[in-house]
Amino acid sequence: MAELTYRDAVAAGIAQEMERDERVVFLGEDVAAAGGVFKATVGLLEKFGPRRVRDCPISEQAILGATMGAAMTGLRPIAEIMFSDFLAVCWDIVANEIAKMRYMTNGQIQLPLVIRTANGAGSRFGAQHSQSVENWAMAVPGIKVVAPAFPADVKGLLAAAVRDPDPVLFFEQKSLYAMKGEVPDGECIDELGKANVLRSGKDCTIVALAAMVHRALGAAEILEKEHGISCTVVDVRSLVPLDTRTILSEVVKTGRLVTVEENPRLCGWGAEVASIVTEECFWDLDGPIVRITTPHVPLPSADQLEDNTIPSVERIVREIRQKID
Repeated sequence: MAELTYRDAVAAGIAQEMERDERVVFLGEDVAAAGGVFKATVGLLEKFGPRRVRDCPISEQAILGATMGAAMTGLRPIAEIMFSDFLAVCWDIVANEIAKMRYMTNGQIQLPLVIRTANGAGSRFGAQHSQSVENWAMAVPGIKVVAPAFPADVKGLLAAAVRDPDPVLFFEQKSLYAMKGEVPDGECIDELGKANVLRSGKDCTIVALAAMVHRALGAAEILEKEHGISCTVVDVRSLVPLDTRTILSEVVKTGRLVTVEENPRLCGWGAEVASIVTEECFWDLDGPIVRITTPHVPLPSADQLEDNTIPSVERIVREIRQKID
């Protein structure tokens, strides 16, 4: 095992797949010579050269247009959109072209491509650079949606995304880039659509994604030590495909569901999870489903305002106590 930062795990995952398959190419804005604005792709240009690691103009449409064309003609491209907010600039290509091509050609054209992007708050970048937009992607048929919480998951899920025959949107939570964790040596590949149960409890099941996984784990520890409330914590990891089997089985065990979501409350991914749980195991629930989310507001850039907007460990503890005590 090697200890890598979340950002280093990104570079390791890309390098692993580029070494394994010559069809894998990487392109984006400032990803080559600069090593990425978040320094998540340092060393790739030196290792693989400008033919396979390419800096692009400041045009999200150009980046994804080239990525789609490369995938259509036999390559397995990885593209970077610097901030997930900028997906709005090229959403037509994502939602109307990339997501629909395999269906509209009856499978004659596949698009094995990955779109990486830095997602979420925590860096004080303001309303146009801090959004958590994974629920945008989840709503579009034809694309897979992944959001890892740990460095090992970054490398393994990124490799799985590159090898997948369908387009994958890969959300990297920008506030996690500096965190460290053990990553397996050698080839590392994970499974898309598989949630991880990180902690088992008997009173409540907390379902979380990306940065909120760490806050859910912190809240679960406090709830058990200080209040005698035992919580299961499930890291969703993949929204499409969604591991409903794991989520449902853990909710049945505890009788309660809490989702912790960084995305705004209206139409967040937790609403879909809550709907599925209500339909599939309503009679196993011992109380109402609780969604702990960001309010439906643009994110502020001021430190205290942003901190008070995004779900915190303290808020998770408080809301669970209110429902269970």
